[in-house]
Amino acid sequence: MKDFLDKPKKAIEKKRIILMVILLILVILIITLIILYKKNDGIREWINRNILRKEVLQEDAVYIEKEDENAQVYAYSQYIGMLSNNNFDIYNSSGNKEETLNVEISTPLFNSNNRFLAIAEKGGQKAYLITNKSMEWEKDIEGDISQIHVNKNGYVAIVVSNTSYKTVVEMYTPEGEEMFKTYLSSTRTADICISNDNKYLAIAEIDTSGTIVQSTVKVISVTKAQEDPNNSVENIYNSEAGKLITNVEYQDKNRLICMYTDSITIIENGKEEVLSQESDKKIIFSSIELTNSSITVEEKSSGLFTADSILRIVNSSNRDEKEYVLKEVTKDIYTKGNTIALNLGTEIEFVNKEGWLIKKYIAKQEITNIVVSDELAGIIYRNKIEIVKL
Repeated sequence: MKDFLDKPKKAIEKKRIILMVILLILVILIITLIILYKKNDGIREWINRNILRKEVLQEDAVYIEKEDENAQVYAYSQYIGMLSNNNFDIYNSSGNKEETLNVEISTPLFNSNNRFLAIAEKGGQKAYLITNKSMEWEKDIEGDISQIHVNKNGYVAIVVSNTSYKTVVEMYTPEGEEMFKTYLSSTRTADICISNDNKYLAIAEIDTSGTIVQSTVKVISVTKAQEDPNNSVENIYNSEAGKLITNVEYQDKNRLICMYTDSITIIENGKEEVLSQESDKKIIFSSIELTNSSITVEEKSSGLFTADSILRIVNSSNRDEKEYVLKEVTKDIYTKGNTIALNLGTEIEFVNKEGWLIKKYIAKQEITNIVVSDELAGIIYRNKIEIVKL
């Protein structure tokens, strides 16, 4: 009787052992695959193509027909927008039109963040804020608009010229109410940015009145500016004489990233620190328009007539650096949120800020223009826009 009862127990124990062995083998295989994926270029390429399905061929991509060859295209959030003849058509990632808005603009300035899209007439007076597929507000601005910026909460800053002052910067709430104006009498505005907590407005200024160019970053307190615009400057950061600033970008915890023609710096806790410097490297592209990161692309010789592209991604919070190597020369880059798109001519590699491939698009012809958001990309051709979900 005892032997009879022991048999099922032994069978159960045997099954457990077999299951544990199988599980152990699976764990070892997964770990091995991960190591090989990280270390071996050939295996990683095979897995990306055949298992993870990261390759998108031109003939397989979803597309939007482009009736007007001169239509202006922009990607934001989960949408592709196409502006033509005062109509702004909004398409989803499946290529279906979801909405058409009236936008009286012919030469647009676009800027987006989160679900918000700001559009203005370059050199004109019209400005709009769109939330997802809805028109939030529209305005007629006094003067000529040269720049527009929207933060992730829908606050908008607009740079206006040809008024009684050389430059005026205006700020608006997400509902379109004017908050304040700040006036610049002798400098040119290179870029503007509103902090993620809506508390600060950063203005990158360039003074060319002297013999040497002087770049300055002026940080304005939004609260103070609403009470007294003339006494609202929180901090002023002067760069080294001769350095030319091109962009500023607020990231988390009010870290302010500044891009110059020869370097990228970070202003944090009242101090400015260099994140990357060109020095003796051949830096062909740089960008700070990413979430808590900045990038540079270096062209590096790999042979007599060949060169690689070295993408370096620097994390703004911990200064950690990731590297992504391409065996070709990069022709252009596009960045937004967590996405970096590298145009290699007839291919585009979409990489995240951790340095991993998201998707690879392969075309049969030269790619000249693309638009990118955090969720999708649009490859723009003469008569269509091909969509890649990221």
